[in-house]
Amino acid sequence: MTSVETRPETTTPPTTAKAPSQRYRTVWRWHFYAGLFVAPVLLVLAVTGGIYLFKEPFEEWRYQDVRTLAEPVTAARPLSEQIAAAQRARPGSPVMSVIPPTSADRTTRVILQGAETGPWAQGVSVYVDPGTATVTGQIDDGATFMRVVRTIHGELMSGTVGDRVVETAACWALILVATGAYLWWRGRRTRRKPTRPGRGRLRRLHILTGLGGGAVVVFLVLSGLPWSGVWGDALQRVQERTGSTYPSAGDFPHTSDPSLSGDLSSNPDAKVPWAAERLPVPPSQDGHAGHHAAHGVLQPGALPIENALAAARPAIRSCPPGECDLKVLLPEGPQGVYTIVTDPRRDPSAAQTLHVDQYSGRVLVSYGWEEYGVLAKAVEQGVALHEGRRYGTANLVVMLGACLTIVTLVVTGAWMWWKRRPRGRAGAPARPTDRRTAYGVMAVMGVLGVVFPLAGVTMVVVLLVDWLVVRRVPRLARVLG
Repeated sequence: MTSVETRPETTTPPTTAKAPSQRYRTVWRWHFYAGLFVAPVLLVLAVTGGIYLFKEPFEEWRYQDVRTLAEPVTAARPLSEQIAAAQRARPGSPVMSVIPPTSADRTTRVILQGAETGPWAQGVSVYVDPGTATVTGQIDDGATFMRVVRTIHGELMSGTVGDRVVETAACWALILVATGAYLWWRGRRTRRKPTRPGRGRLRRLHILTGLGGGAVVVFLVLSGLPWSGVWGDALQRVQERTGSTYPSAGDFPHTSDPSLSGDLSSNPDAKVPWAAERLPVPPSQDGHAGHHAAHGVLQPGALPIENALAAARPAIRSCPPGECDLKVLLPEGPQGVYTIVTDPRRDPSAAQTLHVDQYSGRVLVSYGWEEYGVLAKAVEQGVALHEGRRYGTANLVVMLGACLTIVTLVVTGAWMWWKRRPRGRAGAPARPTDRRTAYGVMAVMGVLGVVFPLAGVTMVVVLLVDWLVVRRVPRLARVLG
C-alpha cells in the first residue's frame, strides 16, 4: 500500500522536469543549426542593406557633377530636344524613361536601354542640361556602386538561385528570432551552470541584442519578402484573388497587356509603383492615330513628350518639387501610351500613375493611393519603411539599427559556438531522446514551413539528411551530434 502511494511521488517529478528539458534541447538544436547555416547570408544581407540605406545621399554626392548645374536655368528647351540630344550621345539606344529636373539647377535624366535587356535590366542614364540641350555626362546604372550593393543584397549576384538563397535565409531569420525568444523565455526560469566570464558576456550581449532589436528585425524581413521570388509571387496571387492589390477592374480599362505593350518599365530607378507593376495598360486609341505630322519623339504622329506631360499635369494630384520625382515612360509601338509616374521620396500614399494617349494627350487612366487595396497599401508602406525613407532620419536610424542588430547576433552567435565547440565536433546540442517532444516541436516548425515555403523545403531536406545519412554514418553522427 505504501509503495503504491509513494510511487507517483518518485516518478512524476522527473517526468515533468524531463519534458521541458527535451523541448528546450529540440528548439536549441534547430536554433543552433539554422543559425550556423544561414549566418553567412544574413551577415551579407545586413551589411549590404545597411549600406544601401544611404543610396540617395551617396549618389547625390557621387554624381553631383552631372546632376547639378553651376547656374540655374531660366528658359528650358523642350524635353523632346533634350531627349534627341541624349539619343545622339548613344545612337540606336531606345529610350526607357525620362525624369525631368525637379528644380532650375538640376539636369534632365534620360534613361536609355543599356547592353542588357529584359526585366530589371539596367539602362544608361544620360544627363542633359535643360537650358542648352547638351549632354553633361553618362552613367551606366548597371555598374554603379549602389547597384552592385543592391544586386548582392537581393540575389548575391547569382540570379534566380541567389534570390532563392536570400529568401530562404530571410525566412529562417524569422524562425531564429522565434526559437531564440523561446530559449530566452525558458532559460530564465532554469538555473544554468556557471560559465566562463567571456562566454557569459557574449551570451548576455547576444540575448540583450535579440530582445532589443528582434521585433525590428522581424519587420525588416517581412517588409523585404514581397520582393522575393517564391513568397513575393505567392503574395501577388493572394492579392489578385482578394482584390487587395489593384484598382477595381470595373473602374479602369483592362484592354492591354503590359508584357505586350511594354509601357511599364522594370527599371528599378524609373518604374511604376509596386502595386501597379502587373496592372494592364490601356492602348492609345485616338481616331487620327497615324495621320498626324511626324513630330513625335518615338512614333510618327505622336505628341511630343512636353505636350503629353502638359496635358497630364491637371490630373496630377500632388508632386511638390524637391519631395517628389516625376517620371515619364515613353510609348512603345503604335498603340503605346505615355506612362507618367509621381514618385514621392517619403510618403508612398502620394504616388500616382497616369496613362496618356500618345496622339491626343487624353488621360486614359489615373489611379493612386485611393484605388489601391489594403494589402497593396501595406506593402507600399512597408517598402518605404524598409528602405529607411518613410520618416526621414528617424526611419533611417531605426533600419540601420536593425542591420547592426543582425550583425551583432551573427557575430556573437558564431563566437559563442567557436568558444564552446569540442575539438573535432560541431558542438551542437544533443539530439532529444523523447520522440513525442521532438514531433511536437517539428509540428510547430512545419506550420512555419507552410507559411514560408522555402524554409519548409529546407526543413524537409535537413530531416531527410539527418535520418538517411547522419544517423547511418557513425563519423558524421559523432561530429554533428
